[in-house]
Amino acid sequence: MIQIDDLRKMYQIGDQQIQALRDVSLTIHEGEFVAIMGPSGSGKSTMMNVLGCLDKPTSGEYMLDNYRISTAHDDDLAFIRNQKIGFVFQSFNLLPRTTAVENVELPLMYSGVPVRERRERAIAALQDVGLGERLWNKPNELSGGQQQRVSIARALVNNPLILLADEPTGALDTNTSNEIMSIFQHLNDAGKTVILVTHEPDIAEYAKRIVRFRDGRIEEDQLVEVRRLAYHPEVVRS
Repeated sequence: MIQIDDLRKMYQIGDQQIQALRDVSLTIHEGEFVAIMGPSGSGKSTMMNVLGCLDKPTSGEYMLDNYRISTAHDDDLAFIRNQKIGFVFQSFNLLPRTTAVENVELPLMYSGVPVRERRERAIAALQDVGLGERLWNKPNELSGGQQQRVSIARALVNNPLILLADEPTGALDTNTSNEIMSIFQHLNDAGKTVILVTHEPDIAEYAKRIVRFRDGRIEEDQLVEVRRLAYHPEVVRS
């Protein structure tokens, strides 16, 4: 699914050159659940931006589903972001004046999906994350956990290859975080590839593999022998 070889990312800040990623090589297979960890300044956020095709590496190779991301044009990257990757962010990134359904429909609008089909698919996605009774609520009428579920439904509505989550529980309490992680685990068990960026060790334990960054390099890459389970069958429709 993902093959990265000798990847580097440099930033120029005034006269200073910052090396955010240094000779990173990483393989992620279809169906994996990977947590990317590291302290502030370790390179994990830069890695997320590169994985999500939000930024291109300075050098090295990045292949995603046989697409050569390293040399792709901006239009190609926009297509890949819309069709191949579903994004979930800490701050939810929902449009405040639109309903849950309308927020979930957005990626389908950009894909040119007809009105009736996108409405049906948005409703189905919200039902899948347990929000069938909140279709017409606006974000300010939803709890933080419900808003994050809307954002997950929006990420899933195009059936992407990869679900990329950046600190998805950072703004949530412990119980709600557990519910959100149960959704990710359910999706992964159903075959979805999940990549989670977090600084919280207890959240990383829900994954099946943890990749730790430090000083722009991969410090450790290990399988989780006994992962934490967070199943709440009432949260996700089977």
